[in-house]
Amino acid sequence: MATIQMLRPALRSKEGGERVGLAALIVVAVAVLAVGAKWVTGFAAVAMMLAALLGIVSVVLVALLGGPEAKRALAPYGLLKPGSIWMALFYLAPVWTLLKSSLSSKASRFAVQTDFTWEFSNYATAFSDFGPQFARAFLYAGAATVLTLLIGFPIAYVIAFRGGAYRNVLLGLVVIPFFTSYLIRTIAWTSILADSGPVVSVLDTLRLTSLLESVGLMEDGRLMNTATAVIGGLTYNFLPFMILPIYVALEKIDVRLVDAAQDLYSSPTRAFRMVVLPLSLSGVFAGTLLTFIPAAGDFVNAQFLGNPNTTMIGNSIQDQFLRQNNYPVASAMSFVLMAIITLLVVIYSRFFGTEDLV
Repeated sequence: MATIQMLRPALRSKEGGERVGLAALIVVAVAVLAVGAKWVTGFAAVAMMLAALLGIVSVVLVALLGGPEAKRALAPYGLLKPGSIWMALFYLAPVWTLLKSSLSSKASRFAVQTDFTWEFSNYATAFSDFGPQFARAFLYAGAATVLTLLIGFPIAYVIAFRGGAYRNVLLGLVVIPFFTSYLIRTIAWTSILADSGPVVSVLDTLRLTSLLESVGLMEDGRLMNTATAVIGGLTYNFLPFMILPIYVALEKIDVRLVDAAQDLYSSPTRAFRMVVLPLSLSGVFAGTLLTFIPAAGDFVNAQFLGNPNTTMIGNSIQDQFLRQNNYPVASAMSFVLMAIITLLVVIYSRFFGTEDLV
């Protein structure tokens, strides 16, 4: 009865519905985060879960018994609640655990438990010992992003404006590589780029080997186990992530705008530059992020297509976690990678002017 009395204003007014929805959202998210991150244990954890349950019950009561205004005000918070619980439990809680581990220490390599000792030296180790791997990760990811943009934009343009009845078939061809395991697709490139493979054979036939060696794209007549192979693998694997967002942006463009520009004596090139390109920037922005972020943390391509001198930070993190059992340093490296990528994305979004992209 007391709960009903407290919810009585929310059952009638829009303001009450908003207060209940917001309060329940915060309580549930904080409670799930506290339990998932092990901020509280035992009886306190039970109390937190009861508080989360009470928040959910309050929302259900307003949704069932509230007036029209209260229900409309409550709807957005109800829709946000599943996502908030998911983010709190499967993102914020792991990030907190990662941060805590990065500031911990181990008595020895073979120790199982870590002790939280505010070990900031783990971050110094991450920068001093693995600086080249960080640099290569961002260099290779940046190169792959540029290549996917140069390759993906024309493909997306053709599908959007020239695909016609075959548009769905062409989109299917873009997506169909996802039907095969990422690992299998990468391993397949070891055969394609092998010394006796088709790519090297064609280059030898065209006598381009010496030229590519002079610009650093090949080493001793080989493509495998080079930086070129790693960047090529990243480009191939993440190309669909560039094509699809750009296609979505291009597909929304009204072709009559291009026709109007040409009616005003604009050349096709100028019409593309002044009409199509600005309207497709939202897709370019999304595609570059979807390509660069996972490529920077990738370790599969460098492992199978590269050599010890082309390892990326993902390979080093994997080695520290799974082979060296150095969880604190590995956590510090992971947190540094995440922080740098976040900073780069913020700077990129400011430079790109995403607030003007519609």
